[in-house]
Amino acid sequence: MKHFFLVATLAFCIFVSAQNKGRKQVPVLTEVSNKEIVQSIFPNAAKVDKLNEYWFKVVDDKSKVLGYAMSSVPFCKEVIGYNNTTPVMIITNSKGVIQKVSLLTHWETIGYVLKLERMGFFNLWNGKSLKDAKNVELDAYTGATLTAKAVLKNVQYLLDKGTVNKPKKM
Repeated sequence: MKHFFLVATLAFCIFVSAQNKGRKQVPVLTEVSNKEIVQSIFPNAAKVDKLNEYWFKVVDDKSKVLGYAMSSVPFCKEVIGYNNTTPVMIITNSKGVIQKVSLLTHWETIGYVLKLERMGFFNLWNGKSLKDAKNVELDAYTGATLTAKAVLKNVQYLLDKGTVNKPKKM
């Protein structure tokens, strides 16, 4: 009976180790508030209205358009970073110039995400038109490469679809 317990315990440890694929930390859900992301760029934002499949308009309490936003949440479920999906939001001003790219609620290791932030990764697209942002190339992001590549795929998807389907007044 002792041998069975030992073998079962060893098998379980090997299974858990294989599931973690050598990862040092257990993934933890990091919840991100879409409202806080939008209001970090547009503090007076009162509402976000859906315009089409990809775009939302951000308006103030007088219905003045402040800018626009796109989210990859319903579209890029197959894009996996280090731990899981890496959905993003792109926020533009009213003329379509990118103001912010932000990771939404995710399972990525927070240390890697913070490393990307410190390295300026999420700022690569800021100040660029949708067309110019398509040309942003990924440099080496040692230690967070899988997360960075997955975020890049989400951004590229939104840029491709968003350019074709952008709001008329943009």
